[in-house]
This record gives sequence, C-alpha cells and structure tokens, in this order.
Amino acid sequence: MAKQLDYHTIHEIFTRFQAADPEPKGELNHVNAYTLVVAVALSAQATDAGVNKATARLFQVADTPQKMLDLGEDALIDHIKTIGLYRNKAKNVMKLSRILVDEYGGQVPSSRAALQSLPGVGRKTANVVLNMWWHYPAQAVDTHIFRVGNRTGIAPGKNVDLVERAIEDNIPAEFQLHAHHWLILHGRYHCKARKPMCPTCIIADLCPFEDKTP
Repeated sequence: MAKQLDYHTIHEIFTRFQAADPEPKGELNHVNAYTLVVAVALSAQATDAGVNKATARLFQVADTPQKMLDLGEDALIDHIKTIGLYRNKAKNVMKLSRILVDEYGGQVPSSRAALQSLPGVGRKTANVVLNMWWHYPAQAVDTHIFRVGNRTGIAPGKNVDLVERAIEDNIPAEFQLHAHHWLILHGRYHCKARKPMCPTCIIADLCPFEDKTP
C-alpha cells in the first residue's frame, strides 16, 4: 500500500484523466434506472461484457419491474444463465422487482438506504446507480479501484470502505462526479492486476508504485 498522495499530485493526476477522457462512462448497458439496477446486480463476479451480452435481449422484453415479474423467474434464468451465480441473482431480481412494484410504485428510489434495502443490492451497487443515473458524487469501489487506489496512493485503504472514504476525502471536489469511472477504467485497461502497463501510463511519473513494469 502506497502512502497517501498530497493534494497537488492528486489534482494533477485527475487533470490528466479528465484531459484524456472528459466524460467517462460506465460500460454496463441500460435504458433506465431499473435496468441499471438489474445490470449492476448481475455484474457481481461477472464481466460487464458478459452481462451486456445476457441483457441485450432481456431488456427488450423486461425493462420495468412489472415486465420482469410478468416474464417470470424461469424465463429470466434462460436469459442470464451464462452469468455466474445466475440462479441466486435471478431470485434477487424477482424479489427486488416485487418490492419496487409494491412499495415504490415501480420506480427506483434515489436514496442509498432505500437502494441497499433491495435484495442483491449492496453499497457498491447503490453507489453505481446513484452516480450513473442521478449524477451524485458517489464512489463505487470495486477490485480495480481498490487496486489503483492502493498502488498509486490516490486512495489507500485496507478495505473498500476505507478506500471509498479516502476518495471522498482526498480527491478534489471538481473531480468527484467522475472519479470512480476514471479509476475503474484506469485499472481495467492500464493499471492491470498482473502486468500494469506502466510504460504507456499517463500518470507513471506521479505514481509511487515500486514494482513498475519496464
């Protein structure tokens, strides 16, 4: 774990991220808040590409909680059976769809607490939805962000909650909205787990990681 970087270094890092990609986007396909919740819930221990492949046809027939209930659990399983833990995920999607219909009039709530009360929706999923749909500066810490935060010293922490807090505390406010997308994309395509692409990294000169690849 690298030491926490100073404010000026972090500001320069995110200035570069912003210059390279001014409007970073999440890679999970969705058409509304509900399909975003479902997509993120399905993405646990699965790739975004795999989820997008499974939901391409699913969201054509079930893009609201009521349509999902009408589709039924067995048919949902047929759509998502290529995704890991699909049976348990299908049960959660049906349960959260029922709650949304019965308690929220079929609408997705815009509070973290309400989102986290839904089956299969944890803090990370709630933060993704808050950020991507309602544009709240919520930070969803996944394995990529955890790795990048600790390697670089941008947001070091021994667990995801501490890394989330470090992002909120140490990244300048002007970069908060897109911070988690920049970090995820950097971890996914550049600061990879096994062989980070240090020679072509745009922040290599600012990064204290000791085991840079040549």
